[in-house]
Amino acid sequence: MHHPRIDVGISVGTSPPLAASNAFVRIGRLFGAESAWMVDHFTGFFPRSMWTPEFTWMARGSSSADAFYDWQVYAGHFATRLGRMRLGIGVTEPVRRHPVLLAQAALTLSHLTRHAPILGIGSGEAENITPYGLNFDRPVSRLEEALQVIRLCFDADGPIDFEGTFYNLDGAVFDLKAGKAGTPRLWVAAHGPRMLRLTGRFADGWYPALPMAPDDYARSLARVKASAVDWGRDPSAIVPSMQVFYLVGRNEADVERQVSHPAVRYLGLLAPDYMWQARGLTHPFGEGFGGMTEIIPTAYSRAEVESAIERVPASVVASNLIAGTPDQVVAALRELGEAGLRHAVLSPVSPIVSRRAAAYAFRTMPGIIRKLRSGEG
Repeated sequence: MHHPRIDVGISVGTSPPLAASNAFVRIGRLFGAESAWMVDHFTGFFPRSMWTPEFTWMARGSSSADAFYDWQVYAGHFATRLGRMRLGIGVTEPVRRHPVLLAQAALTLSHLTRHAPILGIGSGEAENITPYGLNFDRPVSRLEEALQVIRLCFDADGPIDFEGTFYNLDGAVFDLKAGKAGTPRLWVAAHGPRMLRLTGRFADGWYPALPMAPDDYARSLARVKASAVDWGRDPSAIVPSMQVFYLVGRNEADVERQVSHPAVRYLGLLAPDYMWQARGLTHPFGEGFGGMTEIIPTAYSRAEVESAIERVPASVVASNLIAGTPDQVVAALRELGEAGLRHAVLSPVSPIVSRRAAAYAFRTMPGIIRKLRSGEG
């Protein structure tokens, strides 16, 4: 049986040590991955109070889960080390960085990379914004203006004028052009209806991070394409992608053990309340809680987090990532491929469980990549 080909990217992270990231990029090149992705964070999703060896073995080697490199400097380091892999940032936002600065960084990278870099962008996450005294009001409206400004910079032919609520440019000179790699690709992290419309209007790729059933993925992709048509754009030119958080085990029992691990169950708290309500439950942090985009981990004590983890059922954990044996992970992604997915960025979750689970996840990654790319079997 032949399935649609799915290109595969890998998440290389943006955290120390640099040697580990260098090694992972080399492995990605060896595996045949099409892209390498980094994140833009000040802080991480795991609460500092929980980052202990009892919670995850990874705390033995790293005293903090909140150390992140600046992605622009970090991307410059990797730009000439990726070979044929495409460089992606997944994702940044226009609150901490002005959209002109984002456009300048992406265009600079196009002079350093073999393939046009991907500037992934979303509306932002509270943990990286609110504690730092920045304004997180009307994030989607801000993003809409930012996308317009970035496109103006990519296409600039002379000074730029733009009058908005959040950004104003008055004869702003921006003469940097794309390098030999070509104009950077703009991918939008979108889930809700308004964000999907913005994707169709401005983006070269759709980059959701929350898991979806194939039918839901197909419906959301249809909204993106309909918006593209409304704006006179070619919908087939937009790459349907997804950041795939996945857990892989040797057998069903191993998968079940990993899903029940406290650090994995914590990830269920990053699922928004609507995903809980779909299972007749209310999020432990309250009705309407936004999950990944709203959580500020430092706002919760260890006791509060431990109590919340106890309330996370396996069904919610399973809904917030793909979990299974390697063949089951491939099968789940192929179902999404039938729904339109064409670029999956693999972000393995198993490494937080144990050293053994981490070794198995990385050992099985080449086979997963190969099967998805070939479409055979």
